[in-house]
Amino acid sequence: MTDKQLTPVSIKQVADLSAQVIDEVEKAVVGKRDVLKLMMASFLSSGGHILLEDYPGLAKTLIANSFATAFGMEFKRIQFTPDLLPGDITGGYVFESNQNRFILRKGPIFTNILLADEINRASPKTQSALLEAMQEYQVTLEGETQKLPMPFIVIATQNPIEYEGTFPLHEAQLDRFMVKLSVGYPGQAEEEEILRRRAERQADSVSLHAVIEPLTFLAMRAAVEGVFVDPDIRHYMVALAAQTRRHRQVVVGVSPRGSLALLKLTRAWAAINGRNYVLPDDIKQFCQPALAHRIMLDPSLWSVKKSENTIIDEITRSVAVPVLRNDVELNSDHEQ
Repeated sequence: MTDKQLTPVSIKQVADLSAQVIDEVEKAVVGKRDVLKLMMASFLSSGGHILLEDYPGLAKTLIANSFATAFGMEFKRIQFTPDLLPGDITGGYVFESNQNRFILRKGPIFTNILLADEINRASPKTQSALLEAMQEYQVTLEGETQKLPMPFIVIATQNPIEYEGTFPLHEAQLDRFMVKLSVGYPGQAEEEEILRRRAERQADSVSLHAVIEPLTFLAMRAAVEGVFVDPDIRHYMVALAAQTRRHRQVVVGVSPRGSLALLKLTRAWAAINGRNYVLPDDIKQFCQPALAHRIMLDPSLWSVKKSENTIIDEITRSVAVPVLRNDVELNSDHEQ
């Protein structure tokens, strides 16, 4: 992923650095630590692209930009509109008359963290321009493959689908996102804190600083790969995904990407919390964020207001939780 040698970090360092990154982001984002921790777990998972669905004005763009700054990474933003074309994202070859040849003009997708703002306002054809990049970390232009910078993470925001002028993301696109999260409105006390901070600093922007650098981030990801997952817990993850395929009210169940997402996210969550092993409770943190957007419900459920989250909650309650041996930590053999 990089030509430079990574300096290994321990699980304790992953936990400490993650907390420092979240603390830095919280200088700009008030009262959303739970969401920020879930996002941090996704970032530390390979392929950890994030879909944020919520109403306008709830700091989704600010969160994305703040994380990019704290990670010390390059950040670019694309405002998706109905007239946006795939080439506006990927770039392409243009004729340079001074040099009498075609040269590659790279689009904004060539960055570390890409914010696809209001992604569902663009047409499905334009949305699909991200598919290859999100899965393969490359872009094919005029038959030539161009590698993307590493790490490469997409944070997409979308308005609720009942908004006018939106194009729902198709299933293949949704499946590329590790998690789908909602920021939510702040509480009254949190909103008052937002106003207090703005009045005191006398400026709209918040000055943030890089806590880590991209190579350190990649080393943190590498450390997460060593977190131990008991076979019974892996069986539990597969059982949850399989149950979505058997549920009578689900037309399309979770793909293997869903169970892989649970594996990656729970390892990252354990590391963020200073553990080198995964617990069953870790999985419960991510059942809805990692699985709900990957299922399609029977259309008849629309009339009874049943949602994907409701179905995932039912499935989670129906699958038996494994009871691990007391010596799982001792037998993990993955102490960092």
